[in-house]
Amino acid sequence: MTFLARAAARSLSVALLAGLFATGLTASTTAPAHAAARITVTNDRGGATADLTYRTALTIKGRGFQSVQGGFGGVYLMFGWVDDPRGGSWKPSRGGVTGSDYRYIPDSENAADNQGYLKFIAFPGSSTASEANAVLGKGGSFSMKLTVPGPTFQSVDRNGKIVSVDCRKVTCGVITIGAHGVKNAANETFTPVRFASVYDAAPAGQQEQSATPQDATTTGESVATGDTPANGTASGAQQATGKPKVLTDRLTAKVGNTLAFTGTGFRPGEQVIGVLDDGAAGIGPLVAGPSGEVAGILPLPATLAAGTHELRLSGAASGSRASERFAVRAADEPAVVPAAADASDDGLSDSRIFLIAAGALFAIAVLVVALRLLLRRRGPRTPLGVA
Repeated sequence: MTFLARAAARSLSVALLAGLFATGLTASTTAPAHAAARITVTNDRGGATADLTYRTALTIKGRGFQSVQGGFGGVYLMFGWVDDPRGGSWKPSRGGVTGSDYRYIPDSENAADNQGYLKFIAFPGSSTASEANAVLGKGGSFSMKLTVPGPTFQSVDRNGKIVSVDCRKVTCGVITIGAHGVKNAANETFTPVRFASVYDAAPAGQQEQSATPQDATTTGESVATGDTPANGTASGAQQATGKPKVLTDRLTAKVGNTLAFTGTGFRPGEQVIGVLDDGAAGIGPLVAGPSGEVAGILPLPATLAAGTHELRLSGAASGSRASERFAVRAADEPAVVPAAADASDDGLSDSRIFLIAAGALFAIAVLVVALRLLLRRRGPRTPLGVA
C-alpha cells in the first residue's frame, strides 16, 4: 500500500471514530422522555371500588406528574364523569369544557374549608401552596385521600346550571387536570372507578347516603326523578320533612367573608347543593340530616359586588329547591345589629301600658280622697219627715 493510500485509510478511520463518538455523546446527553402520569385507586378494604350506599374514602397515589418548581397552580384531583373515558377529547388541553365534556363534584379549592371531594396539589415553591391540600413530591408523586359521597352527585357549571350524574349508568372515576385554569396535558388523567357494595353497614361516623335512581342519558345528564310514587309523595324514611326553606345569617353576609346558612325540609340522607346567584360561588354536596336539615358556610368571593344576592339549595334525590334573597354589604361596611323588637309595632309597649295603668290608679285614688273630704265638710243630713 502506498503512502497516500495509507494516509487516506488513516484519515477515514479517524473520521469514522469521530462520528461514532459524536453520535454516542449525543445519545448519552439527550434528556430521557417524561414518564406518563398515572394514579392508583384503593379503598380501605384494599379494593378499587366505591360503595353504592355509603361514603367511600379512596386513597389516590399519583406518579409521573409534571412538577414545575415555583410554577403557578398545580394539579386538581377530583371525582366525576368524562364524556370520552377511553379517549382524551374531554381534556382541557384539547378543548374540553367543564359542565359539557366533563363534570365533577364541586368543593372549595381552599384546604381550610374543603370537604374532601376535590383536592388541590400545588407545585413546589408555588405562590398558591398555602391554599393547597398537598405539594407535589419528587418525580411528580403524591398520596391523597379523596371522598366519594355516593353513586349520584350534582355538578354546577360555570353558568350556574345544575346537572345530576348517576355513576351507575355512566362511567365515573378520578380526574386530574391542571389547577387554577392552567391547561397542562401532561397532568390530565382519568381513572375509572366501579361502584359496588363495599360495606355491609355504615362505617363509623357515617350515615347512609341516598342512592335514589335517576334517569341518566349517555351524556351524563339526568333528571332527578327520585323514587316518588305516582301520587306525588315520597315513601318511607326518605320522605321530605316539609317545604324546603333556606335561612342565611345576615350578620355574616359581607364581601370576602363566609356566609353561614341553614336549610330545612329536604329528604333525610339526600345530597343537597348550594349555588350563589348564577354560579358566583357554590357549596356541596351536603348530606341532609335525619330531620332533613343541612347547614354550611359559603365563602363569598372578594370580587362579589355589594347588594342583593340569592342563595339556592337543591336536593339531588327529591328535586326539592329553596332560595332566599339577602343583602351583602361591602367589605369595609360594619354590620348593623337590629334592635330588639318591642311592642310599639302593636300599638303600645309594656312600659307605656304600665305607666298608663299606674296613672289611672293614681287618678282613682285622688278622686276617692276628694269625695271623702267633700262629705266631711257637708256634715250629716237630717232625714226628711223627722222633727
